[in-house]
Amino acid sequence: MRAIPALRLWLAVTVLVLLFARSGIATAADGLVVAAEARGSAVSVDIRTTVTASHAVIWSTLTDYGHLSEFIPGMQSSKITERRGPTAIVEQRGEAGFLLFSYGIDVVVASTEYHPETIEIRVLKGNLKRLDGRYQVEHGEKEGTWTVRWVGLIEPSLSIPQFLSVRLIRGSLVDQFRGMIDEIERRDVVRRTASAKGN
Repeated sequence: MRAIPALRLWLAVTVLVLLFARSGIATAADGLVVAAEARGSAVSVDIRTTVTASHAVIWSTLTDYGHLSEFIPGMQSSKITERRGPTAIVEQRGEAGFLLFSYGIDVVVASTEYHPETIEIRVLKGNLKRLDGRYQVEHGEKEGTWTVRWVGLIEPSLSIPQFLSVRLIRGSLVDQFRGMIDEIERRDVVRRTASAKGN
């Protein structure tokens, strides 16, 4: 008799996975354009959106490594341990999750800033076998707007089934990217409000 509930649970999880499964490019309800696909045991993710904010606010938020855990979902801590010219060495801990599965993240990354357009990120050590990514900030189609993009390749150290790793990494990065964009917009509202009061 115990096999029946277990079978039902397995079927339920399978149905949820199929419902959430997406391949190719998808547009989120909040304007995020997302593409994710398996590359061997790694996952390639490309996320972008258009933001109405000052470039200074966008850049300062993307590089605010010491406060990322305050607004990035799943990130429990983030602190700069060293500076090497344009490169910040950052120690980060957090968790990525999908349905009933979660994966702890404990890494040290190098974040190299090429102002005003690119921030390159790569893992130095930790429980990600590979992390090669970058933020890009480019002029949007309309004046006063910017296209913010994250593109990268991630490979966990833990062996995860491919169908699950794509959803796990895609979902986690979309949440983190959305948290970053929300914070950029919040900070820009504060900037504009303060500017209006000053006038």
